[in-house]
Amino acid sequence: MDDPRARRLFGDGLVAPGDLAASPFRVDRDRIVSSPFFARLGGVTQVISPGGAGLLVHNRLTHSLKVASVGRAIAERLLSRYADTLDKLGGCDPDVVEAAALAHDLGHPPFGHLGERVLDHVARQRLRLRDGFEGNAQSYRIVTSTEIRGQATIGLNLTAATRAAILKYPWTRRTHPAPHPRHMDPPPRGASAPADDPDGGSLKFGAYSTEVEDMAQARLPFDGRVAPWQQTPEASVMDTADDIAYAIHDLEDVHRVGVLQQGSVAAELMAWQRMSFADVPDDELLPRRPGTSIEALRRQLHRKDGWVADDEAFAAAVERVRAELVDGLLSVPFDGSLEAEAQVAAFSAAWTKRLVDAIEVTVSPAVRSGHVQLAPAQWHEVQVLKFVQNRFVLARPDLALHQRGQARLLEQLVDALVAWLSDRDEAERLPRRLRDLVELAELELPDSTPDRLARARGRAVIDFVAALTDSQAVAFMDALTGRSRQLWTDAFVL
Repeated sequence: MDDPRARRLFGDGLVAPGDLAASPFRVDRDRIVSSPFFARLGGVTQVISPGGAGLLVHNRLTHSLKVASVGRAIAERLLSRYADTLDKLGGCDPDVVEAAALAHDLGHPPFGHLGERVLDHVARQRLRLRDGFEGNAQSYRIVTSTEIRGQATIGLNLTAATRAAILKYPWTRRTHPAPHPRHMDPPPRGASAPADDPDGGSLKFGAYSTEVEDMAQARLPFDGRVAPWQQTPEASVMDTADDIAYAIHDLEDVHRVGVLQQGSVAAELMAWQRMSFADVPDDELLPRRPGTSIEALRRQLHRKDGWVADDEAFAAAVERVRAELVDGLLSVPFDGSLEAEAQVAAFSAAWTKRLVDAIEVTVSPAVRSGHVQLAPAQWHEVQVLKFVQNRFVLARPDLALHQRGQARLLEQLVDALVAWLSDRDEAERLPRRLRDLVELAELELPDSTPDRLARARGRAVIDFVAALTDSQAVAFMDALTGRSRQLWTDAFVL
């Protein structure tokens, strides 16, 4: 196993040569799509909950499929232009990229990023789990440990290369690698501490401390090729594809359901183009004044990403988004017609091709970038596209109202399940999977761990809730509070 290429295949010590098809990475892909964790993504929110917007919006499953498609296109294109460079960095196999893209959201909980924030807060503040909760780390936990096969919890038994490619943030919350990347100046993207817990380790991380040995083993073939805190080329491709899918494809949803209005977006972008904000202090950039929010974005890019931020490129990006999104796609409300669907498809296809064609490979990336990155002009365009969604969709009060209810539901569900686990009279009637997860979590903790059983129960509940769909979370909470009149439904397969 001295050959790095061999370690990309057999890094976990579990895949035997006789088990491999023509491409072991296609076996990875098949195992991922065959997993019940992948199937459940069809019932998990991407940006807007399907329950509140009908059947037109993306869910985590359709999002993952699009990331896989874009990621494969990027990998194939890069191999035709940068094959030697990528080989020196550890390789870039399209099958690995596709498998990682399909797996990257397996750990996302009900209600999307909102659920992620809620479970992290509950795990750290109430259950005293130092690792808290993180969707990327939960995905890695699923593919390495919590997926049950037969009598063992061996994960999906993926190759080292695919496991390494899943790691957008190849560090744990606090300790690995050492020195921890959150102490770098500047730190890598995602490595900073949460705003509500300066001493709480990184906000984003790729593996819990229970999976750190597996993470180190998966990345072993890349030692000396990429920095300990840097993504592998395949992870970098997957991450870039995820950004593209979010920036473009999720705009389809908010256009289809009529949430993204041409007038408000046009007013913001055109006001910024007409006016000068050079003399306006940061604290006077009021969101209700057109042009100020995108000016705040421009300043933020300079503060965080000075390695690439450029005012001329930013202005050009604003103009392109104004011309093609505001004066193009949004100029006619979506009415469900074939013509409207064709316009959406043309917009997404043109932008996807433009961004995929603009991706480059660099041997020495900036700390906040990766070996695979968008050219500066297109990087700015993605920032503006994401801004439109963040400012005019995610910041809406009606969405906030809906999400506050979902947040409270998740908090109460965790509390109710912890109380159920603590009820000695109910020990034999607990959900079988929940009991399995407690046993697994207890085995992972050293015998000397204070309140070992309580912490194991806490992690088990977090694992259990994170594996529910949106509708299952609602149904469980209705049942646990006595509101549900249904008993035998597929929501309660325990």
